[in-house]
Amino acid sequence: MDCVQPKMSGVNDMEARSNPTVRKIGLTQRVTEFSEIKERRDSIDQRWIELLHALRCIPILLPNHVAVTTDLVRNLSLDGILFTGGNSLSDYGGDAPERDATELALLKIAIDEDIPCLGVCRGMQLIQHAFGIKLEALHGHVATDHLLLGNDRRELRKVNSYHRFGTDTTIKNLEVLARSPDGVVEEIRHISLRIHGIMWHPERFAPFEKTDMQLINRVFLTNSMQHSNCETGST
Repeated sequence: MDCVQPKMSGVNDMEARSNPTVRKIGLTQRVTEFSEIKERRDSIDQRWIELLHALRCIPILLPNHVAVTTDLVRNLSLDGILFTGGNSLSDYGGDAPERDATELALLKIAIDEDIPCLGVCRGMQLIQHAFGIKLEALHGHVATDHLLLGNDRRELRKVNSYHRFGTDTTIKNLEVLARSPDGVVEEIRHISLRIHGIMWHPERFAPFEKTDMQLINRVFLTNSMQHSNCETGST
């Protein structure tokens, strides 16, 4: 397995300004409720911070508050937005409507201002939902691993799986790049917008996989994913 260890060298604000390869990436957060103390918290897996740091990116945590996050994105000149996993969408039984509202607002801003986006697990489901694709409950896709297949049914790699919802259909503008062996869409990209989605969790591989690092770099570094002829699993 082709993997890389996280790099822990520091990246400061001055370096970010002077080095164009250091990117500011907005990270959405899951909502966690602590009913015993009447708190709803925004939270993020620390492994996302490590992964982005290894890619010389500065993670910017985005709260689940439409007005505040909108101001943050428009004032910080983000180089990309990463829609992370966790929490089902409200239309599919989830209990974090503030997150749905925030992320849908973020996606609209990203489209309007040409900010590249990567959706991971729930993040890809949000993209599909925003483009009118209906999701369905799945079986056998939670806390497991499975093969990733290209459109020619070629085996690309093995990935993790933690999602309860998905679909085997798409629309014309969301090109399917990979599926699971049972036909569920696992990777998409928009044919004209800077939007990409994957259903697996790159942050949960230890060490991080080189293929995922290259994918994230392509999404946030190149001008348009549609000009890349690399599929996931290629080197």
